[in-house]
Amino acid sequence: MEENAPPNDPNQQEAEQEALTRVTGMYKDWFLDYASYVILERAVPAIEDGFKPVQRRIMHALKEMDDGRYNKVANVVGQTMQYHPHGDASIADAMVQIGQKDLLIDTQGNWGNILTGDGAAASRYIEARLSKFALEVVFSPKITEWQLSYDGRKKEPVHLPVKFPLLLAQGAEGIAVGLSTKILPHNFIELIDASIKHLQGKRFKLYPDFPTAGIIDIGNYNDGERGGKVRVRARIAQQDKNTLVISEIPYGTNTSSLIDSILKANDKGKIKIKKIEDNTAAEVEILVHLPSGISPDKTIDALYAFTACETSISPLGCIIEDNKPVFMGVSEMLRRSTDHTVELLQAELEILLGELQEQWHAASLERIFIENRIYRDIEEEETWEGVIAAIGKGLKPHTGHLRREVTEEDIVRLTEIRIKRISRFDLDKAQEHLDNLEKRIAETKHHLAHLTDYAIDYFRELKKNFGAGRERKSEIRVFDEIEATKVVIRNTKLYVNREEGFIGTSLRKDEYVTDCSDIDDIIVFTKSGQMMITRVDSKTFVGKNIIHVAVYKKKDKRTTYNMIYKDGRGGPSYVKRFNVTAFTRDKLYDLTTGKAQSEVLYFTANPNGEAEVVTVNLRQSGSIKKLKWDLDFADVMIKGRNAKGNIVTKYPVKRIELKEKGLSTLKPRKIWFDETVQRLNVDGRGELLGQFTPEDRLLIVNQKGDVKTVIPELTMHFDPNMIVLEKWKPEKPLSAIYWEGEKELFYVKRFLIENPDKEENILTDHPDSYLEKLFTDYRPVAEVVFTKKRGQERKPNLEVNLEEFIAVKGITAMGNQLTREKVLEINALAPLPYEEPEKKEARDIEVVDEQDVDGKPGSKETVKKASGGSGNDGDSGKGRGPGSGGGSGNAGGDETKNGGESQGTLF
Repeated sequence: MEENAPPNDPNQQEAEQEALTRVTGMYKDWFLDYASYVILERAVPAIEDGFKPVQRRIMHALKEMDDGRYNKVANVVGQTMQYHPHGDASIADAMVQIGQKDLLIDTQGNWGNILTGDGAAASRYIEARLSKFALEVVFSPKITEWQLSYDGRKKEPVHLPVKFPLLLAQGAEGIAVGLSTKILPHNFIELIDASIKHLQGKRFKLYPDFPTAGIIDIGNYNDGERGGKVRVRARIAQQDKNTLVISEIPYGTNTSSLIDSILKANDKGKIKIKKIEDNTAAEVEILVHLPSGISPDKTIDALYAFTACETSISPLGCIIEDNKPVFMGVSEMLRRSTDHTVELLQAELEILLGELQEQWHAASLERIFIENRIYRDIEEEETWEGVIAAIGKGLKPHTGHLRREVTEEDIVRLTEIRIKRISRFDLDKAQEHLDNLEKRIAETKHHLAHLTDYAIDYFRELKKNFGAGRERKSEIRVFDEIEATKVVIRNTKLYVNREEGFIGTSLRKDEYVTDCSDIDDIIVFTKSGQMMITRVDSKTFVGKNIIHVAVYKKKDKRTTYNMIYKDGRGGPSYVKRFNVTAFTRDKLYDLTTGKAQSEVLYFTANPNGEAEVVTVNLRQSGSIKKLKWDLDFADVMIKGRNAKGNIVTKYPVKRIELKEKGLSTLKPRKIWFDETVQRLNVDGRGELLGQFTPEDRLLIVNQKGDVKTVIPELTMHFDPNMIVLEKWKPEKPLSAIYWEGEKELFYVKRFLIENPDKEENILTDHPDSYLEKLFTDYRPVAEVVFTKKRGQERKPNLEVNLEEFIAVKGITAMGNQLTREKVLEINALAPLPYEEPEKKEARDIEVVDEQDVDGKPGSKETVKKASGGSGNDGDSGKGRGPGSGGGSGNAGGDETKNGGESQGTLF
């Protein structure tokens, strides 16, 4: 632009417009280029070999350096930087991740610990080399496609010819621009088996297997596609009554993060622990010490509910195929990987066949050249052309059986044979070499003709050579749903101001109700016949004149409320019994007919459906003759809470008094054991264990010889070595055959469990003692099969009636020797017939009142009849009876010993 140009010069304006550059489109292209680069070159693995670019370059560099010895990781990183456009830190991190998967890289030194989360040592201190497996399946230079490196100085593979579903074995995770991928690792052996099934045309299923082991629920895995979910749990066992041990952790966590989550849950009051010890080294061992009185089974569930002991992983199968991101499931990934392996094997066989045919062709020409002494034809030739022509002429009569024409290159190769080799030529060895080549050619052609069978054999060989020690680590199991409200620690106290109608945790000057947690629901009944269920809070108004307040248990079909109410001013009185199984939180329900001045005259909450007898007293009015009579709640049917009830009287009621504490009107509860989730339930899933009253117990025996009885609880966890789980009958003896380690003989013992609350071991203390058979039948019979002695007939099998063989003794007794002969095996035969004595129905059942605050026993009363036809289910003085008439009645609350912690019993 000219310096002296006028301000509004058109030429100046045109020049300025030409100098402006619009960058909007450029930014758009730049972002698209960047996103494509991150997706294709950094974050997402390729389906062809299962590698991200940095991983592929690391493997290529390791192969270039491979001489059988270890190399410093820092050196490998430097070699990789010839191919990788990024810095050394990203390469070193990627290499450590590959090494920690213990599949492709043979490591030496401190490579970190996936269990504890400890990082690897500096790359200058640790070493690596390719594993034998990697050398077997990852590399094949002759069939590898090559490309120039980022700076054009080196060649690197476009994809490595991996002949194995490596992507699924290692797993992959990456975050790109606009998408991400999360492919979970799978079991080495199961992948090979699935590849074989695919080649055989059979169906297969793939499920994750994590290096940190743990227990997994794959019910919603969805083949690893979007929308799926895998639940992973730590393996937690009870070491003793006050100690839990965590031996396996969920994938994606480590011992440090797991312990932190447990401590946070303890600080928030969700669980209650005494201390934690981390003894993790080669294997995970975290000891969780519990305060005395805390239920270990319930704490295990609480750890799953409130800590990282249970995590949820959402897979997302995204891979690169033909330079494009593609979403697919793990089954399709395996099919494509297996088909690609077959293609690679075919390419290798075709190259091998060509090489073998060339070797056979060269060896045949050499034999013709030497055997027929064609080399003498060139003695007179003076020019190179003449030599070539003479040899070609000499070979012509003998080349009819060759598979291709003889070229000048073949003749030149013959001229390079040394005289020493010609002089030592052995015709038999030459023929043997040709025969071997022909055999290998025929074998290779057979493999090509039966490519699928060859691929199956290839996979089987991989499994044989590299499958040892790669068995599944994560146990597949269906998880039970844990209700947080049932396992949370009662970490706060609930108070009530009955007159003013407030409940809450901050009303410390008012009446204490029970211990509760901050996620509990509270059920409240008022004198006017209204009910509300609300969440625990510091202070909540629910309605004046509260007569009953307790922690509400969801879907509780056993807690029964007994109620007598006056229907409006001067109206009749009604009696009703009902359960509360469904509700809308903070909604006020009217349990009367809704008339003004309706009033509750009597109310109790009965956790096991107890039905008491009350005395109704009427006011003197007119010509009423009967002013007093008894009302048995057992005669009232249990209906919905909206039912009006049965009429008690049309006359005014003076008072209602409790006459007799009630027995349960509910049938004994049926309990099932679900083998799939290893938990008890009352929903009919699994094996029926029997009908249980509150006093009945379960008998549990494990393979170590530990015997115990327990009151069944839905929160119970069971030893995986458990061999007996059934309803305990105290009068039925147990019979055991065990190997006594010191005597080195089999012994028999029969015993009764005399201490139901104590776990005892029935074996001797010798470390070699073990339990062979345990019988829970009344009259068991065992069959002893003897070992055959050399040169003798096998001794006939011995049938032993254990009832006659030994009398019932104490649980610690050693017992009697079974036999001194060598035993091959011991089998259980059908037991002898036995009829259990009929149980007499209870007529008079003694019921003990609840103990008072000072711990002094209350008075005893005698119930004159068993109500509801199930008198055996009554509460025999265990403190589970209803409260007194006219008051709130503390029954139905969740207040127990041990700081108010509910033990989760079934009754």
